[in-house]
Amino acid sequence: MTTQVKKPASSNLMGVLVKIWAWIRKIPPVYPIFLVVAFGVSQLNPNFATPNGIMAFIRRAAPLVILAMGQLFVLASGGFDLSQGSVVTLTIIGSSLIIYNNDEYTYLAIAIMFGIGIVVGLVNGFVVAYLKVPSLIATLGMLLLVKGGGLYWTGGAPKGYLSEAYRFIGRGYIENVPLIGRFPMSGVVLLVVAAILIILFHKTNLGKQILAIGDNSQAARLSGVKVRQVRMIAFIISATCSIIAGILVGGYGGSSITAGEGMELQSVSAAVIGGVVLLGGKGSVYDAAFGALTLEAMVSLLNLLGLPKPYRDAVQGLIIIGAVAYSELRTRKHE
Repeated sequence: MTTQVKKPASSNLMGVLVKIWAWIRKIPPVYPIFLVVAFGVSQLNPNFATPNGIMAFIRRAAPLVILAMGQLFVLASGGFDLSQGSVVTLTIIGSSLIIYNNDEYTYLAIAIMFGIGIVVGLVNGFVVAYLKVPSLIATLGMLLLVKGGGLYWTGGAPKGYLSEAYRFIGRGYIENVPLIGRFPMSGVVLLVVAAILIILFHKTNLGKQILAIGDNSQAARLSGVKVRQVRMIAFIISATCSIIAGILVGGYGGSSITAGEGMELQSVSAAVIGGVVLLGGKGSVYDAAFGALTLEAMVSLLNLLGLPKPYRDAVQGLIIIGAVAYSELRTRKHE
């Protein structure tokens, strides 16, 4: 006759705690960081934690979230897209010039802007994939080209007016939503874009191929991945996201020749905060999106603390450097 020895309760508890800790360690740092920053903002501005405050935050953050998700496709493949900000500006000033406050031209302007965005993405992708120009140089050149072309098109200053229908996309609300009250149209656009990008990156072979290229392009090519075509698709997606972000920024803030300045660096920063590895091979649409939300919340926190812009820029720089260093250390530990 055999007897079973029961394990002490302390041993069972320790096993549960170890499993919980292992689960916690798998959570990307961007999520607890976002919660901490959001808590800090809500303490300084209690309205932030209300439904209206949250919806206003989503409306304000939507363009950067979309840019960061688009930037992810390029970063995960081992490249950069520094032309995003200039495409945002071109979208705004070009739409303003085409529409000239005529509602009938709203959707024509949007269609033309999407066409321009696809062309920009194609050119970026072709130069990088086929001409072997480093993406940093290629997209920096495109930044200057698009910026200069946009200013030449408008004569160096914003002309025309954006229609109410156009501006509603960026600043309008859907009223009488249950539990929430009002939901921003930019939030609807964000949800649709996020759903599409999540499917492309996480539910199809495209995302796996992009990560394979970023990890080792030569090995990806030998395994049958069409590296050039996939890289071109990544740049087209990034440029298309820039057009969508430009529509939202224009709707929210109106026409300006400086509207998109620096947004390409913000999108890269947001993706890095979200754990995307700059040399490619690792990334998630979810994490990039929360990286953008975290960065936007950080900006709000620094504003509420009353820091001058130079200090805010310096703090953001330190945060970005820290995020990159932390990501690199985690990558080395797992090698």
